[in-house]
Amino acid sequence: MRIERDSIGTLEIPSQAYYGIHSQRAAQNFAVTTQKVHPLLLKKLILIKMAAAEANYAAGQLTEKKYQAITQAGQEISQNFAHYQTAFITPAIQGGAGTSTNMNVNEVIANRALELLGHKKGEYKFLHPNDDVNRSQSTNDTYPTAAKLALLELINQLNQQLDRLIQEFQRLAAAHQQTIKLGRTQLQDAVPTTFGASFTAYASLLQRCSKRLTTASTELLSIPLGGTAIGTGINTTPKYQENIVADLAKLTQLPLRQATDLQDAVQNTDSFLAVADACKNLAAALGKIANDLRLLGSGPQAGLGELELPKTQAGSSIMPGKVNPVIPEVVNQIVFQVIGYATTVTMAVEAGQLELNAFEPVMFKDLFDAAELLTKGITTLINHCLQDLKVNQVRCRSLVENSAEIATVLAPKIGYAAATAIVKTALKERVNIRTLLKQQGFAAAEIDQLLSSQNLLNQTKKTMQADALSTTTV
Repeated sequence: MRIERDSIGTLEIPSQAYYGIHSQRAAQNFAVTTQKVHPLLLKKLILIKMAAAEANYAAGQLTEKKYQAITQAGQEISQNFAHYQTAFITPAIQGGAGTSTNMNVNEVIANRALELLGHKKGEYKFLHPNDDVNRSQSTNDTYPTAAKLALLELINQLNQQLDRLIQEFQRLAAAHQQTIKLGRTQLQDAVPTTFGASFTAYASLLQRCSKRLTTASTELLSIPLGGTAIGTGINTTPKYQENIVADLAKLTQLPLRQATDLQDAVQNTDSFLAVADACKNLAAALGKIANDLRLLGSGPQAGLGELELPKTQAGSSIMPGKVNPVIPEVVNQIVFQVIGYATTVTMAVEAGQLELNAFEPVMFKDLFDAAELLTKGITTLINHCLQDLKVNQVRCRSLVENSAEIATVLAPKIGYAAATAIVKTALKERVNIRTLLKQQGFAAAEIDQLLSSQNLLNQTKKTMQADALSTTTV
């Protein structure tokens, strides 16, 4: 064991541990969850330490020997993160606004750098976690910067899968452009549409969600690094301020920019709320789609039965042959969770006081979890549901033919009241509209025209309008 000291007192630390006293205290104090800080946040913090070492060296604030040791340690830990992961022991939810996580990274880098310099772990007189690794920095500017970098990567992964989902619905739309189906409003029969139109509507909805995520990502490129404790830049040098964001941008290959108002950037966390809102919006969209899939696939005998969802597993321990829509169901549960995360982030953002928000740890944990859950949920939906989804075209056509609401096309010809009377008769006598029109003396050709797919879908008028526009243009 080795003995380390802080402002509270002393503590025994395992001799081989790369973490130090600050990390140990955090592990003891915050035993509220077994979930550790997200690896991506730690990796981004390591990059920030490397960029800070470079900026401090250029500013004459670090010797070349210390600069090289910190940089080499950071590179080694990043490249062999699995080997060092057990050294990062702080819980994901913690008091102190992320100080424990920042110090955990400082200690691990310092202790590995000490080894590279030929010293023992804990011999901080030769290279110190605060004085050297954390020089010109504060948790308050490094921690949220690392979270922004992590979120940019996670949102990029999410958007890649979201693009796949959009393409999948576009594929289904192209395959079912002419597959007529009965529309429904408030779970009641409405006028017909096509599955092509329905799938296209899903794609359009998700495209808007993707744009919101991209907009939120753009805000994350503005970082508070250089602001230190409360945004005043205390304990930095002009040379450091000149180089730090550029050095980090070089390491990350991102177009980062220092926030124009560093005090605002340190104390206010609304950019994270924008990400939470974008994730919540996407979750709500996915929930609506999952609900539709479950409804349209309900049955197979007593439900709507318009869609045939892939059979992925047995659905009951007591009812033989039962199959449930488990993939949309798991998506729904992800939706519930992500909306809950967004609520937590909203409360945490609002709860910030004066020059700092103390609740970034739970904010970041929930944002990372939300992005990853959505990414995995979308991947699961594509791979285990949509790729093998089938439309029961016979069932769809039958429901349209036997729906009383196709009488809507009669209203312009015979009036709303007369059309309503036909609908009421059809429902009461359980006969379809085609049969009633024959009984009322409509000619067969006229009935065929009125109840044609083109007329029911309003395609005739659209074609005429398109032809007229084409003629006018010419």
